[in-house]
Amino acid sequence: MPSLNRPARLNRSLLALFGLVLVAAGGFAVATHVGWLTVLGADTRVVPGTARPPTWALYVTAAAGVVVALLALTWLLAQLARKPATTTWRFEREPAAGTTELAASTAVEPLLAELESYDGVASARGTLGGPQRSPVLTLVITAESDGDPAEIRRRLTSEGIPRLCTALELDSLPTRAEFRFSTKTNSHVR
Repeated sequence: MPSLNRPARLNRSLLALFGLVLVAAGGFAVATHVGWLTVLGADTRVVPGTARPPTWALYVTAAAGVVVALLALTWLLAQLARKPATTTWRFEREPAAGTTELAASTAVEPLLAELESYDGVASARGTLGGPQRSPVLTLVITAESDGDPAEIRRRLTSEGIPRLCTALELDSLPTRAEFRFSTKTNSHVR
């Protein structure tokens, strides 16, 4: 998973482009109607003749409409795939003594706090998703411009994740980490 918010940049670009095209088309239509633009005369035909278009043109138009509809549906479905669903974990050592419930979001908070204390890390977000028997940790780490992603990853895999695995009584924890880079450095001393 390359990004937790993978469609965001494409969404903004396509929506901005689509908006500009619509604004330009609307402005052209209004300016022509009011008479500010004389590209088309009042008695000029927009399309030549009054005959129906050929049958192949109707099929091409319908096919283009289906392609646009499928692209729009794909775009809508991509909006739903933001991050894995989280669950509440249940720990039962002795059922007669009771159970302990832990929200997955609460379980990952100490790791995120530790990660933000690493040199070169500006901020960290994360989600512990999936069922308790096969969880997946997804992290978005914003590194400072002078941060070393290799060193951050080394500390994460050698210190942070093993500590979380121990706390959650897991043998291993598949982790997806996305690094983003900040354009400014933190001015505080660690």
